Amino acid sequence: MAVLEATSGRSTAAGRTRTTTVGASLAAAVVVAFAASVLVGANPVPPSAVLDPGHAEHAIVQARLPRTFLAMAVGAALGLAGALMQGLTRNPLADPGILGVNAGASFAMVVGLGVLGVSSLHAFLWIALAGAAVTMVAVHLLASFGRDGATPVKLVIAGAALSAALMSWTSGVLLTDRQTMEAFRYWQVGTVGGRDFDVLLTGLPFLAVGVVAALAGARLLNALALGDDLARGLGRNLTRDRLVVGGACVLLAGAATALAGPVAFVGLIVPHAVRAVVGPDHRRVLPLSLLVGAVLVTVADTVGRVVLPPTEVQVGIMTAVVGVPFFLGLVRRGRLGAL
Repeated sequence: MAVLEATSGRSTAAGRTRTTTVGASLAAAVVVAFAASVLVGANPVPPSAVLDPGHAEHAIVQARLPRTFLAMAVGAALGLAGALMQGLTRNPLADPGILGVNAGASFAMVVGLGVLGVSSLHAFLWIALAGAAVTMVAVHLLASFGRDGATPVKLVIAGAALSAALMSWTSGVLLTDRQTMEAFRYWQVGTVGGRDFDVLLTGLPFLAVGVVAALAGARLLNALALGDDLARGLGRNLTRDRLVVGGACVLLAGAATALAGPVAFVGLIVPHAVRAVVGPDHRRVLPLSLLVGAVLVTVADTVGRVVLPPTEVQVGIMTAVVGVPFFLGLVRRGRLGAL
């Protein structure tokens, strides 16, 4: 027994040390990604232009700062939302895109544009959040039919089916309204360019509440990972816990989608990469997923500015270009973290 306790203690200490090291490395990566996003682009900017208002290229820095902050906020939200959704459903394939949350937010945005005549970003945020929440509930209801309830496989199938239906309805609305199509087309690609600080400040309260709720739900997800019966035996209220985690996921994914459009792949690969390094404990996975998501989207946006000059490749495209090889590398090495 003493040997087991000593071994367990050493393992826990090693895990904490590894997590601290990874966290420090990611914090440094965030700083590097931030600096690269500000300095790198079609017009490179010297570091001296950042703090010198009189520098000829200081205006470029001011234009890139909102884009950089928005990329980091959206990436952090999507990485965290993906970790939440995979933990909530106990499904390694779950992410806001696969389970229909992005499609629901997009359809709600189209309805807001074409039917309700909405034009303010604040209203779009509420509409996108409502669409994401309704879609998430609908997916769980559809997957709940049958004898086994909402199993991981049924959740993916229900999410894929509902996403296809919502995408079809979205296309139908756009095809009948050219003005709505023009307004929606640029947003649909997924971009953080052309936004100012007002856009980020509008969505920041939703993102902040979502982050706090998500990080507070780490122990809930650890309990849910044990299975429903064992979680109940530990005194957990499964309905309340799932509402808390699901609400945080809706806030994060819905607000990020409203701000930048449907940026795919981030919520899928980020939690896998984190779990492959620090293990399945959500007290470690959630905060590190936030950092990795911020770095991934910021780097993808920065690369998209220089890969095909003088044009830009939008971040919604670049996350797939950057993310697919990374995900395939994890698969090939057998390092997909277990839930």
